[in-house]
Amino acid sequence: MAAAAGLLRQRAGGGGGAAAVWRAQRRQRSTFDVAVVGAGIVGLASARELVRRHPSLTFAVLEKEKELAHHQSGHNSGVIHSGIYYTPGSLKAKLCVQGAALCYEYCDQKGIPYKQCGKLIVAVEQDEIPRLKALYERGLQNNVRGLKLIGAKEIQAKEPFCRGLMALDSPYTGIVNYKQVAQSYAEDFQEAGGTILTDFEVTNMEMAKESSSESEDGLKYPVIVRNSKGEEIYCRHIVTCAGLYSDRLSEISGCSPEPRIVPFRGDYLVLKPEKCYMVKGNIYPVPNPRFPFLGFHFTPRMDGSVWLGPNAVLAFKREGYKLFDFSTGDFLDAVTYSGLWKLVLRNLSYGLSEMYRACFLSAQVKELQKFIPEVTINDVLRGPSGVRAQALDSDGNLVDDFVFDGGSGDIGSRILHVRNAPSPAATSSLAIAKMIADEVKQRFEL
Repeated sequence: MAAAAGLLRQRAGGGGGAAAVWRAQRRQRSTFDVAVVGAGIVGLASARELVRRHPSLTFAVLEKEKELAHHQSGHNSGVIHSGIYYTPGSLKAKLCVQGAALCYEYCDQKGIPYKQCGKLIVAVEQDEIPRLKALYERGLQNNVRGLKLIGAKEIQAKEPFCRGLMALDSPYTGIVNYKQVAQSYAEDFQEAGGTILTDFEVTNMEMAKESSSESEDGLKYPVIVRNSKGEEIYCRHIVTCAGLYSDRLSEISGCSPEPRIVPFRGDYLVLKPEKCYMVKGNIYPVPNPRFPFLGFHFTPRMDGSVWLGPNAVLAFKREGYKLFDFSTGDFLDAVTYSGLWKLVLRNLSYGLSEMYRACFLSAQVKELQKFIPEVTINDVLRGPSGVRAQALDSDGNLVDDFVFDGGSGDIGSRILHVRNAPSPAATSSLAIAKMIADEVKQRFEL
């Protein structure tokens, strides 16, 4: 059986400081107690937590790309969220507040650089002020540290170029390079004895036949995981953290295809380097509850750049980071799903506005000028994009909470699918990992 493809040693970038190192591994064994599919930040955090809790068991992470944290984990804003937005008492709220504290603690332990630059959620219209005050109350109920409401003069003291009537000041919001964090999780996992196999795209999961030539392994490790090259590993249990492909992996294992993943691309602008002095910390709008996304915001980055945006438009490819990226299969998957059309019809004006802004730079700049009037079209450039794995149910509702799924029968009872790990999953990754490890222990009786 061919060995899994390996990479040379990888060093995480990200603004100096200690760099996490993980090593791609050639397969020394083909049997594992638990295989985690997906080497994004949630998959790696979960694998790290599992191997730390169960050091006597063997674990593998299977990743289809040649590098780790290549998709959502490597194409996000890098914000360490504080937990303001989420319904008090909800899992998202608890995990975000816990996760942010754990993230800062982990970065301090590992020497991973971050900046606690804060965030202002700014009301620029009178009708936004009641919503802003409601957010403040929500944040207090969620035990978010240091929150306070500030007026126009205090806004300018913190952000000299920002204009607003009132703002919610969240001083413990920060920024970090999440790809570097994810690679540090990978290093921890390997140091604890875990195996990472890259270039291993899972295409099939099935029970081993007792009559196979590897019948002894077939009894102890009854699940076969096969990749696109025909290579196989055997395991007892599977945990999938597959992000953009979570629904497809569930389906090939015989579990439910819903909730479905519909990809939304978010395009950022960037401030020209000579204009980055205009933004010190994160500047966000007051979210409009009628619309499903947060709106345009200003996000400083660890490398000193400033990202502006993103918009939110339907992506025609699940890993389509460019405007004209297209996959026939991904496109048909999305547009033939009734849930998408129900979402579109409910948010038609918003969707058309997002598409318009995606095409015309001036329309995006107009949104930014509500907060920093000095920004002009000459100050910005088109920047990177990310694709969000948005889970959507058949009624067109955005699935806003965690969804775990398994199945019945021999193979279904041996699989835990993490179907939806919604934003802010990167912030919450260590807290999410603890929850997933608890779920694994309960379901699989480890």
